[in-house]
Amino acid sequence: MKRIEIIHEDDLCLVLNKPAGLAVQGGKGVKVSLDRILAETRSPPPLLVHRLDKDTSGLILTAKTREAAACFSRLLGEGKAGHTIVKQYLAVCLGCPVKKAGNISLELEIHGSMKKSETRYRVIKSGSLPLPEETGFSVLELELGTGRMHQIRRHLAMTGNPILGDDKYGDFALNKKLRKAMGLKRLLLHACRLVIPQAGGPHLYLCAPAPDYFGSFMEAVLIR
Repeated sequence: MKRIEIIHEDDLCLVLNKPAGLAVQGGKGVKVSLDRILAETRSPPPLLVHRLDKDTSGLILTAKTREAAACFSRLLGEGKAGHTIVKQYLAVCLGCPVKKAGNISLELEIHGSMKKSETRYRVIKSGSLPLPEETGFSVLELELGTGRMHQIRRHLAMTGNPILGDDKYGDFALNKKLRKAMGLKRLLLHACRLVIPQAGGPHLYLCAPAPDYFGSFMEAVLIR
């Protein structure tokens, strides 16, 4: 598939490593989207099972049949340990959470209604950014307990640790400094891992490497 790395394919699903900047679904003003690419390159086109923000890179699951899509959707929504699809993310954010691991449980407004939402996190690394003023950062591994729109981005912004490069919920002044000092032009959020239960067999563990700009940013920070 042109431009998009295939991480896994079998009779039921196609898992892709979506690049940042590619919308998952088409719409007004969207000229290129994942669903359109699938429609143009696959017959029949795989069905979207979940979404990723346009600015977020990483693993996205599609189903090859309607029955498989319904099954995967159930696994995404059950919320029962051992029976759900696990979605994990990697993010670089401003500052560092007080606890090294924890659960962010905050309601989010979705289409005018407040919805329960949960994001689990673990601090992998922390340090300071190469800026004139002392500015801390941390690398987090995150796992969705629920799947609300922009959930991780909104949760981390609400707790005072916005994701670097987030031009919607982040620290706009800091993002501007990072663009000038380090050339950061992308959101540092990547869907890195999927764990998919399989009937009568072992779980399917899938990983996608972080994009080059993610690694380049981290190298520049850690080498200093």
